[in-house]
Amino acid sequence: MLRIRELTALTQEVLAAILKSIDEGIHVVNTEGKTIFYNEVAAKHDGMESKDVLGRHIIQAFPSLTEESSTLLKVIKTGKPIYNQTQVYVNMHGIRIDTINTTLPIFLGEEIIGAVEIAKDYSRMKLLAERLLDLQKGFPKKQNKQGIKQVTYTLNDIRTINHIFSDTKEEARKLAKADSPILVYGESGTGKELFVQGIHHESYRSEKPFVAQNCAAIPETLLESILFGTVKGSYTGAVDRKGLFELADEGTLFLDELHTMPIELQAKLLRVLEDGMIRRVGSSQNIYVNVRVIAAMNVHPQIALQENMIRHDLYYRLNVFTFALLPLRERKEDILYLTDYFIQDLNTKLGKKVKGVDKKLAIFLSGHQWPGNVRELKHTIEYMMNVCVGDFLELDTLPMILRQSLSQEKAIHHPLGTLSLRENLEELEKRLILNAMEQTNGNINQAAKLLEIPRQTLQYKIKKLPY
Repeated sequence: MLRIRELTALTQEVLAAILKSIDEGIHVVNTEGKTIFYNEVAAKHDGMESKDVLGRHIIQAFPSLTEESSTLLKVIKTGKPIYNQTQVYVNMHGIRIDTINTTLPIFLGEEIIGAVEIAKDYSRMKLLAERLLDLQKGFPKKQNKQGIKQVTYTLNDIRTINHIFSDTKEEARKLAKADSPILVYGESGTGKELFVQGIHHESYRSEKPFVAQNCAAIPETLLESILFGTVKGSYTGAVDRKGLFELADEGTLFLDELHTMPIELQAKLLRVLEDGMIRRVGSSQNIYVNVRVIAAMNVHPQIALQENMIRHDLYYRLNVFTFALLPLRERKEDILYLTDYFIQDLNTKLGKKVKGVDKKLAIFLSGHQWPGNVRELKHTIEYMMNVCVGDFLELDTLPMILRQSLSQEKAIHHPLGTLSLRENLEELEKRLILNAMEQTNGNINQAAKLLEIPRQTLQYKIKKLPY
């Protein structure tokens, strides 16, 4: 019995040491709402001492919170987790605290025994967002003689011999002269940003700023201040600062992966598209901006609408001009054309004299699905050019993941060697599922649509089969 107690005490000490070493605020309360663990990072975030919080009810330690506003108390009451929720409160010393919290219930069997909160300092993250804005201003992509930001690519840099894609480029050239918003859809790697830069280059705004922002690259709680700017005092350490709309004034603002933007923020974006007025975070003053907005998504617009990734009214406002960029597998004539272009380009950069690809590799490249599209093809050729020692690229110079794909394709044409219907059907099902998951970058909803089966059925099969 003594040995068990010693081991239990040791386990608790080790657990406490781990929690103390984590670089995020950790706050644990029991079912009564009293704090039973509070690490130093949390204390630093809150401007508190651990002794002021440990053993006290959370509302005693943080009087500005209530049972409704406290995420910890809410989770204890509902037993349901809360992810990435901002919380603003005043500690017992009167200091305003901004955090982003993930709060989880703690269960012992089926009984809830408390809740743990993992908090990130929101104020620090906002300062990081401001530094990102500084980088936007300080490191333009390219400048003309007047020092105005310009784009790197034009529509001529998008190479194709596919007549549909060529027509898309010509249509973009014509519509670039208009001033309406544009929506571009294309899978990852199809060249959406190059295409958008090409439109900006063809427009009358070509001598004005081009500002690009990936909506998925910034925490959603910071995206508003990134886009619209801030005023001094809107949060701890905030200063008067322009957002991307003001930086892009008279030019083009490119919003990539629009479907990842929070729905609430999409409503504010819609208002800007309607009247051109923005309002900095914490301000009551409207500012007029003259910005052309071009948005892009790597999810089909209909799927984005069905799954409430994008507001219907915003979609119809952006849908004045829409361009769908073909995936590489639907313009197969471009595969070897682009392969030859990449080889010649890399010959110059790497000081090599590779003449092309051999017949077997050409057959493989032409038949591969290229889920990563032109980007995947370019990186594949770049890898092969670096390892190639002969005059032609060959199958054995493919990257490892494509050599594995080659083995799978050979297996399809050379069956299992058994007439067992069950085994052959299981193997075929596995390959179809893998192919669908590869094409959709692991998105189960989209893969289920390709396979024409319910999402729940696909999830069950993924768990069942030995991948």
